[in-house]
Amino acid sequence: MNATDLTPVAAATPATVGAFTPDTVSVVVGGSSGIGRAVADALRARPGRVIAAGRGGGLDVSDEASVAAFFDGIGPVDHVVVTAGSQAPGGPVTGLDLDAAKAAFDIKFWGAIAVARAAARHLRPGGTLTLTSGFVARRTVPGAFVKTAMNAALEASAKLLARELAPLRVNVVSPGLTDTEAYAAMAPQAREAMLAKAAATLPAGRVGQPGDLAAGYLFVIDNPFVTGAVIDIEGGALVN
Repeated sequence: MNATDLTPVAAATPATVGAFTPDTVSVVVGGSSGIGRAVADALRARPGRVIAAGRGGGLDVSDEASVAAFFDGIGPVDHVVVTAGSQAPGGPVTGLDLDAAKAAFDIKFWGAIAVARAAARHLRPGGTLTLTSGFVARRTVPGAFVKTAMNAALEASAKLLARELAPLRVNVVSPGLTDTEAYAAMAPQAREAMLAKAAATLPAGRVGQPGDLAAGYLFVIDNPFVTGAVIDIEGGALVN
């Protein structure tokens, strides 16, 4: 990668930088479920076009060529949000399945970087790129090595991207435990018990809902003075 790879291309200039108009184009990678769907729904309440993309729609973020072709096909964009995640193996480092760990990185970390590289070439002036990490990036949880490493790497990378892609704005939203389809495979009773137990330990007294997180993404999109920031929305988990 060299500096020219990440140089933003001003394909068009919106009439009012930062404002949502009928010509505004927003892309949510991972927007078909969970937090991503809530972000896409919130953006659809505003003027403009919203594209929710993901593996179900044929976008494989672990394939850089696929990501580049996807953004080439869209053309100029204003806001790009990446919420696509991966199934990260747990357990202590000494017993870690490195192949599974690398596969998780290919989607969550390298997939986000592939989106950043491709989107940077198409983002209009005043555009934003918002990535997604997780509170374990900065909270020590034994057995969560892969999640911790992926999310910490994303947060550090976003700060660097905020410098390299300026004046485009790059931020990260870091969710805590959020009640989404990610836990759909659990038996209903076990899921409810897990969420209730977590809620009882959090200063906020409850776990997150997708709409709680969506508000954070809209905040960093809307505020022109926020870049290189990590927005924690985790019910107080980091101070617990």
